[in-house]
Amino acid sequence: MTVTAGMTATAATMIKEKRSVKLRHELKHIITAQDDAILTSRLRKLFKHDKNADSHGLYRVSSLYFDTPYDKALRQKIDGIDRREKFRLRYYGDDTSFIRLEKKFKINGLCGKHGAALSEAQARSIISGDIGFLADSGNPLLLELYSKMRGQLLMPKTVVVYDREAFVYGAGNVRVTIDRGLRSCLGATGLFDAKERCIPVSDGTAVLEVKYDEFLPEIVSMAVQLPNRQTSAYSKYAVCRRYD
Repeated sequence: MTVTAGMTATAATMIKEKRSVKLRHELKHIITAQDDAILTSRLRKLFKHDKNADSHGLYRVSSLYFDTPYDKALRQKIDGIDRREKFRLRYYGDDTSFIRLEKKFKINGLCGKHGAALSEAQARSIISGDIGFLADSGNPLLLELYSKMRGQLLMPKTVVVYDREAFVYGAGNVRVTIDRGLRSCLGATGLFDAKERCIPVSDGTAVLEVKYDEFLPEIVSMAVQLPNRQTSAYSKYAVCRRYD
């Protein structure tokens, strides 16, 4: 009864949050190494790098994705379900002092994200299945994860790692990223030693992503144009799951 009541309260809270969160457009393109070189040269001349990147404008992204025993998140992605969600733990570079639990969701073609900060100890507890602290956290996202780990048997599935170069443009709140060197690790514990344990799963291509609010400025639209390239439903998580 306690868990059911907690799930009801959490669901109500999340509905309110979804109404207030700003949904964004997200376009993805699979690009060749030649496309990558052309785009990178162009983007570096026009836009600033993300302020959190290193001196070369790069940073490593390490994520642990959750799914059910029946791969609900994976199936929804493959089947193109319009309203879907996925949970992940994520940190950048080697800095495990800044770890976030994120819930990314898609509604009517637009994307949104909720996030909550975690310590490394808390992240390791979640990975090991010791999740009691989530129920006592008072944080809506942590409560939702607790409810779904209990009710849907949501569990850590796959570690996804890649190197990102990110560019920003103020008008339209635009973020353009190029993700390279996709790697995957078997086993959830690989999140914290992903640099050593992960294996390459990329075919040499990269992923261009363009995210923006209500409008995409013409300067960005022109900058990312490539001949014969169309948007794609590419998912790094789905690609890495092939190697389970």
